[in-house]
Amino acid sequence: MEKNKPGVLYLCPTPIGNLEDITLRALRILKEADYIAAEDTRVTKKLLNYYGIKTPLVSYREQNKEIMGKKIVEDILEGKRVALVSDAGTPGISDPGEDLVKKAVNAGVPVVPLPGPSAVICAISASGLSTSKFAFEGFLPQKSAERRKQLKKLRDEKRTIVIYEAPHRLLKSLSDIKDILGERKITVAREITKLHEEFFRGTVSEAIEKFGGAKPKGEIVLVIEGAKSGTGSTGEVDLCEKEDIDKIIRQEVENKIKSGMDKKEAMKAVARELSISKRKVYQVLLEEKNYNRYKECPYGK
Repeated sequence: MEKNKPGVLYLCPTPIGNLEDITLRALRILKEADYIAAEDTRVTKKLLNYYGIKTPLVSYREQNKEIMGKKIVEDILEGKRVALVSDAGTPGISDPGEDLVKKAVNAGVPVVPLPGPSAVICAISASGLSTSKFAFEGFLPQKSAERRKQLKKLRDEKRTIVIYEAPHRLLKSLSDIKDILGERKITVAREITKLHEEFFRGTVSEAIEKFGGAKPKGEIVLVIEGAKSGTGSTGEVDLCEKEDIDKIIRQEVENKIKSGMDKKEAMKAVARELSISKRKVYQVLLEEKNYNRYKECPYGK
């Protein structure tokens, strides 16, 4: 290779489970690269040993991405060929590789993506839900309040929604999905391409029942049915949707009051988070109050 000629950053997808799920081209690039930048060198080492690849490994992960990212880009500018891999699947998707790709692009060095395994595509293709359009959300926030806030933004998303989730948070996320998005069809894809691969297809409630009594293991992808109706540009909603929205408003106000807010502040916060007027929140709570009074009044029966 000519001196001072930029090298290349290769994005090499690796198996998400079954070690046979790797392309011949990816194996060749891994062998020919000057070195491999891996999210976890121990994980990648198993793959390299399986195929007898001796290429040097360096650690590139979330904790060192700033320092190592600059070093890798400098190496590429000097003519080195670097293969980037994640622990599993296509690098740069919900992992530190995204930052390295940005640095490489900004530095003007070639970035060459290789096709290969992707948990997102595997999960949605076998979900049984609509695949013509979908929204990939990566991992939901770990904290409950932030996770619920993110789900609220997806309430009117009509495309199929794909989410990564960790096994220890699965039940909490399913409960939040049921609470905020309502009852929908869902596919829980677990351990894709591995020995204990599982695709659960049903409603959110059925998924909660299925995984509520056991602690699931392995990587999980959730594929959720998109919203069937929305408020639309006219702001009109059907009766069922109005009942759902009113229920959400009442529940959110109640949750905030339980967390320590006074009623007035809770109403303001809910109006702000749901992008609706404070008057709308007040009307919903007033309707509930009047209905409860009606039930308690003997002349109203």
